[in-house]
Amino acid sequence: MSITKAAFLIHLQTLTRSLRRPLLPPPPFSSSLRHFSFATQEEAAAERRKRKRRLRMEPPLNSFNNNRSPQQQQQQQISRPIQNPNIPKLPESVSSLAGKRLDLHNHILKLIRENDLEEAALYTRHSVYSNCRPTIFTVNAVLAAQLRQGKCGPLLRLHGFINQAGIAANIVTYNLIFQAYFDVRKPDLALEHYKLFLDNAPLSPSVATFRILVKGLVDYENLEKAFEVKEDMFVRGFVADPVVYGYLMMGFVKKGDGDGVVRLYEELKEKLGGFVEDGVVYGQLMKGCFLKGMEGEAMEFYEEAVGEESKVRMSAMAFNYVLEALCENGKFDEALKLFDRMKKEHSPPKRLVLNLGSFNVIVNGYCGEGRFVEAVEVFWQMGEFRCSPDTLSFNNLMNQLCENGLLAEAEKLYGEMDEKKVKPDEYTYGLLMDTCFKEGKIDEGAAYYKTMVESGLRPNLAVYNRLQDQLVKAGKLDDAKSFFDMMVSKLEMDDEAYKFIMRALSEAGRLDDVLKIVDGMLDDESVKVSEDVQEFVKGELRKEGREDDLQKLMDEKERLKAEAKAKELEAAEAKKRSTNITIASLIPSKQEDEKGEKVKMLWDNNGVAEEIDVADVVAQGEEAGVVAQGEAPGGSNGLAPP
Repeated sequence: MSITKAAFLIHLQTLTRSLRRPLLPPPPFSSSLRHFSFATQEEAAAERRKRKRRLRMEPPLNSFNNNRSPQQQQQQQISRPIQNPNIPKLPESVSSLAGKRLDLHNHILKLIRENDLEEAALYTRHSVYSNCRPTIFTVNAVLAAQLRQGKCGPLLRLHGFINQAGIAANIVTYNLIFQAYFDVRKPDLALEHYKLFLDNAPLSPSVATFRILVKGLVDYENLEKAFEVKEDMFVRGFVADPVVYGYLMMGFVKKGDGDGVVRLYEELKEKLGGFVEDGVVYGQLMKGCFLKGMEGEAMEFYEEAVGEESKVRMSAMAFNYVLEALCENGKFDEALKLFDRMKKEHSPPKRLVLNLGSFNVIVNGYCGEGRFVEAVEVFWQMGEFRCSPDTLSFNNLMNQLCENGLLAEAEKLYGEMDEKKVKPDEYTYGLLMDTCFKEGKIDEGAAYYKTMVESGLRPNLAVYNRLQDQLVKAGKLDDAKSFFDMMVSKLEMDDEAYKFIMRALSEAGRLDDVLKIVDGMLDDESVKVSEDVQEFVKGELRKEGREDDLQKLMDEKERLKAEAKAKELEAAEAKKRSTNITIASLIPSKQEDEKGEKVKMLWDNNGVAEEIDVADVVAQGEEAGVVAQGEAPGGSNGLAPP
């Protein structure tokens, strides 16, 4: 039997209605109204848009609990702790040194190995503003390299820069800064920064921090503050450090207080349980015993430290202190025996017994015995033990040679510095200059000073004064004046330096040169011509009846300065007037005059429109020397005044 398609669909609809069962009872009539139904699709879409706008304006505080009242939500916001933006940042961990930042770190290390510290520091600065910021470990590598070469100025500037850039410093950074302030002879600043570090830094000091502070204070003979730092170390939970005690014992040795040395050793021994394993204190302890005249006890401590049955752990620094104690107290033969033993036991990298300081101590010992040839031979043995002499080592031996009249040998060593790629410093040139002066070689000494300046070094005022004194005494006034002209802009000369060269010129009858010096002082805004200098110059001019020349010169300088200032003000006013008379660009106008001729609209500075012929405007602009382009004042398109 066939069935039509329409009848089949009607049959399906009937079966569907019969199978439907209500899941819930029908709502009452009062609630059966469909409040969320809309007559049209446009109304439904409008309601959806309204709901979305409301959600965007009032997002829920908690997506998991949106049923809280507004009061509860406000209390929740108030209870949240507010973080202080001034809290110091914690330094990055070593895990941050990876990927591109590790590549940057290795590149800067390569620049440091090539001794291009300026490029390394500059590259570090530029990297701060790139998408690969350097880590504090990279910055510390540059700071440490600058500190090793004595470039404390660039070091402090780089440190200030990274602070402003927001790179958090770690304890190594702070230690480098403390050491830098000691190196520039500012122990008070080092202590001040240490106090700021304790008050503000989110870090704790390390053992190295206390070692740096104590050694720096001992070097500047401030034992009282050094002991305060030592006590602070115990307050912060650190155990007694033999290196710190060794530096304190060194301070008592400098004062000649042997009892203080022994007393510190007993205190350290008690704090460590009755035995000091680290041999770094035994050299100072031997010196203290020698100071007290206890030679036998000193040699007993020597045997305890380096004897065959010794249980003391000796480092290269500990050996050096023992060598120094022997050399300074008439035990040079024992020192040589110990030095030979150190050379045999030295087996890098497994065991490090020798370092650069070991050779310096033995060189001083040979020089103290008057055996200078052997001292030079030991000096050149450094290379056999992978020790390269530095500037300090060269200066040390050259000083010993110069003090004993061996200038030729010292100059030979100076010539070797370039081959060893060691750069002389101010002390090197000052030493050679003074030795030349002692031997009457004035020109050679002056040549060393000139070489020092030309090599980019900056001698201090004391070295300059010694040079000028020798040149004037030798009658080389022209050379003295030449060096004055060369150094007057490089040194902060005091009144005595100016008066010295003026007196020499005055005695030679060269008062015009004296007035030229005063002229230069008046031109230099950083130099103040004190009343003492003025009276001195007047006194010198009075000898030739030219006392009024100084006042005339000063009056003329004041007049020229007043004229220059007036010209500056006039130029500023002219610039201001030219700015106010700026001619706006000429905008074509659709208006025409009565004759039908087209004109241009020109807007003045007050926004008033004026009809001017184009030719007149161009002529006025050429006459004023102004060619203006841009928008008319008061409008973006120049078509309407404000």
